Amino acid sequence: MRLLEIKGPGEFSLVQVASHTTLSYAILSHTWTDGQEVTYQDLISGAGNSKSGYDKIKFCGEQATRDGLQHFWVDTCCIDKSDTDELTTAINSMFRWYRNAKKCYVYLADVQARQDLWEAAFRDSRWFSRGWTLQELIAPAMVEFFSKEGERLGDKESLEKSIQEITGIPIQALRGNPFSDFNIAERIKWAARRQTTKEEDIVYCLLGLCEVSMPPIYGEGKEVALKRLQMTVKGFSSNSGEPNDLEEKVVLFIVPFDRNPNFTGRGTQLAQLEGRLFVVKQTTKVAITGLGGVGKTQLALALVYRIRDKYRNCLVIWIPATNMESLHQAYLDVARQLGIAGCEEEQADVKRLVQGHLSKESAGQWLLVFDNADDINMWIAEAGSEPGSGRLIEYLPRSDRGCIVFTSRDRKTAVKLAHQNIVEVPEMDEDVATQLLQKCLVNPGLASSGSDTKALLKELTYLPLAIVQAAAYINENGIIFADYLSLLADQEEEVIDLLSEEFEDNGRYYNVKNPVATTWLISFEQIRHRDPLAADYLSFMCCIDPKDIPQSLLPPGPSRKKEMEAIGTLNAYSFISKRPADLTLDLHRLVHLSTRNWLRKEKLLAHSTERVIVRLEEVFLDENHKNRSVWRAYLPHARYVLESNLVDKDWQSRMDLIWRYGMCLYEDGRWNEAEAAITEVLEIKKRDLSAGHPTTLTGMAYLAATYKNQGRWDEAEELFMQVIEISKTKLGADHPATLNSIAHLAATYRNQGRWDEAEELFIQVMETSKTKLGADHSSTLDSIACLAATYSNQGRWDKAEELFMQVMEINKTKLGADHLDTLSSMANLASTYWKQGRWDKAEELEVQVMETRKTKLGVDHLDTLSSMANLASTYRNQGRWDEAEELEVLVMETRKTKLRADHPDTLSSMANLASTYRNQGRWDEAEELEVPVMETRKTKLRADHPDTLTSMANLAFTWKGRGRHKEALKLMEECVTLRTRIIGTNHPDTLSSRTTLLGWQTEELEISASVDKDLDV
Repeated sequence: MRLLEIKGPGEFSLVQVASHTTLSYAILSHTWTDGQEVTYQDLISGAGNSKSGYDKIKFCGEQATRDGLQHFWVDTCCIDKSDTDELTTAINSMFRWYRNAKKCYVYLADVQARQDLWEAAFRDSRWFSRGWTLQELIAPAMVEFFSKEGERLGDKESLEKSIQEITGIPIQALRGNPFSDFNIAERIKWAARRQTTKEEDIVYCLLGLCEVSMPPIYGEGKEVALKRLQMTVKGFSSNSGEPNDLEEKVVLFIVPFDRNPNFTGRGTQLAQLEGRLFVVKQTTKVAITGLGGVGKTQLALALVYRIRDKYRNCLVIWIPATNMESLHQAYLDVARQLGIAGCEEEQADVKRLVQGHLSKESAGQWLLVFDNADDINMWIAEAGSEPGSGRLIEYLPRSDRGCIVFTSRDRKTAVKLAHQNIVEVPEMDEDVATQLLQKCLVNPGLASSGSDTKALLKELTYLPLAIVQAAAYINENGIIFADYLSLLADQEEEVIDLLSEEFEDNGRYYNVKNPVATTWLISFEQIRHRDPLAADYLSFMCCIDPKDIPQSLLPPGPSRKKEMEAIGTLNAYSFISKRPADLTLDLHRLVHLSTRNWLRKEKLLAHSTERVIVRLEEVFLDENHKNRSVWRAYLPHARYVLESNLVDKDWQSRMDLIWRYGMCLYEDGRWNEAEAAITEVLEIKKRDLSAGHPTTLTGMAYLAATYKNQGRWDEAEELFMQVIEISKTKLGADHPATLNSIAHLAATYRNQGRWDEAEELFIQVMETSKTKLGADHSSTLDSIACLAATYSNQGRWDKAEELFMQVMEINKTKLGADHLDTLSSMANLASTYWKQGRWDKAEELEVQVMETRKTKLGVDHLDTLSSMANLASTYRNQGRWDEAEELEVLVMETRKTKLRADHPDTLSSMANLASTYRNQGRWDEAEELEVPVMETRKTKLRADHPDTLTSMANLAFTWKGRGRHKEALKLMEECVTLRTRIIGTNHPDTLSSRTTLLGWQTEELEISASVDKDLDV
């Protein structure tokens, strides 16, 4: 025996040893790659270093060193295969060499540890399909598995369950129980599914397992080698009857389909199924469930062929259970092939005859598959009094050596038939779906277009049936993926026609149509007859967005129990997936599309859409931010149904819904979307009610407000002026609605820095409110606060403080010190202190406001978050960076969750945190926040929105701080230009950025002059 002796890192040499027991050594188990393995001659001549197999030898040596071993053995280079005698000795000694190794390292070249799903690759590894690796798994006491990268995945003990499921080898054998516990036939069956390059090796690799020796004679063929093994075993065996177990007998394989050469993936599910068959001494029942078209039949087909390969004496029977006619015909065919007496008689109960035959011990091992067992009534309902009309479930055979597998698209039926023994077939992942697509194409190279392939598979929801159907259409019509994608982008009716296209498929029943749309319809018809409420829910959900459907949106059923059962039915058919954490549902996209098509054909789609609009009106709460989590969940569904254009645009319920939808968008800071919704309603209100109707004026005011919030000052001003003039005429100059519009116009002026005009209007609103409503009315106090804010913006601190103090004291007296309005007025007063640099007084009020809001509203309430942001700003201006940062991070993360990552308030909190970083010179962290803030504002608001310009100025300061002077200067120049155009030359923000720019430009000129002076010298 030769071993490799480790001389140093990456250095080793061959040594001859007298016996495999004289030294401690490690041993390598692997699969070979043609032409890349390092041979004995390569190692002697030093010519093998360039071969990829050399890396495995290095790996084995390095791992042995880590385990404290100085010697190791690798079959490719430790045996001189050119020497026939040595090769014969090696083949007969191989089992002992592996058994006596201290450690066996299994190198899996097709398993990557860095993949999230390495377990699936492990199960599908080529190593488990090779003949010689069988003894390499069983012989050593310590077997460790390593990935392609050399990372340890586990050992024979830790991976025992998976290995048993993959190989079918009993746990006791894997644990090293004596071979006497297993007869020769059992041991030989362990190699039933394995392959070898030379056909005789499938016999020679069994020598150690059968505890015999015999010389290999390559060229004799597998059958002759097997006969020699039988004769050798007879000579060694004390059980004269045992060699008969080696003789293969003809067993029936009654399956209507050939092996599917395009079957892809599903290694985990196949292993689960195999692991549950023939493991207990009773009839095992297993059900395969999943959405129609997900590949249940193909999985069952792959399983039966594996069982045929693995259990040569296993009878396999396949019965389609689509309907009673096909099932009865299949039973009759099975009875004939089994040669059951009396099966041809007119009154014969064929199902009972087959049951009796399989229930006998003489039937041996069998597997019975019922495909498409979807209709529970076929199994549990009495059909009549004639022979064979009993409950189908009572005809299932019972045997200690039998297994029954059902495929069903209805999980409820599956549970009734197989109880908890269920194997779910999920959607394919992108990689496996790509492999399936390639296998089905005439031109697999089409799938080399990565983006088109990804887009196509996503559109087909990775559904195997849809992928096979699409490939058939592409093959027949000679088109590319982009063409097929364009067809999928057509109107719903055209897409359904495409998904209903017939195609040839050898793996389906000749009398059953299998296109995607038809497959769905079969399931839907079953649901309609079995659970009308479930069908009603499906019709409802197909009229809204298929993702994130709140269960609270569904119409109420007769009882809570009926509602739960209806949702359970849809889930059982895999039409929907449930997310218990947030009580939402996702409807499968192709089911959504197919249901809409069915409703359209039945002329029910418009009616269902109307029902959805009415229901949304019922459940849609007002736009108050307290209800934000509720109405935000409904917004995508409101948008979907409103954009469907299936109902009259003037229908009052639709108008009411779109108004609420627009108001919620407004509250959510989605100004562009809100503008579109409000505009649509407003046009109809103007037409039906007149421009001067109070409802129309309210709509106009809200539309003007969206303009204001987008920084579209001119449009906002024009529309507010229009509303004010109409309101004065129709309602009166002192009407609350008129005053409200004047206040909005004043705010528009204030946002542009037009302080004098804003002040004039706010005074007018304040004085009129005092007269009409009283000095302490809430609307009057609001107008006083607005005027105070204007004074604050003008730097008239005393007047601002006086008014804010007045509002605060009135609120304390009328409402109480902890009333929300009182807290708002305290926050306003604090802002005045803040702007004067009176940090202590600002902090005192801000802390009080924040703590009270925490108690009254909760830590994560939006008003509480605003007070936290204000306090953080005070800390920042005091140089208390850590305290500021702690609050700002909390505010930012909470707003992301409560609002959205791109909500204006969230962006403001990100900008505030960036400012804290910038003030500390933490330029990288500041820039990391400021860039997305600016880009998001450009997209969500506009490139020239005042908030966008603020973020541009902030980023310019950060770049300046990082020494990126030219970029900072260019960005500030752009900011000044845009501010001048948008908010005016005299706006404080324009003046500030212009002053900064002038300073930077002067600095650049001075630097340039200094350089020129140095050059002159």
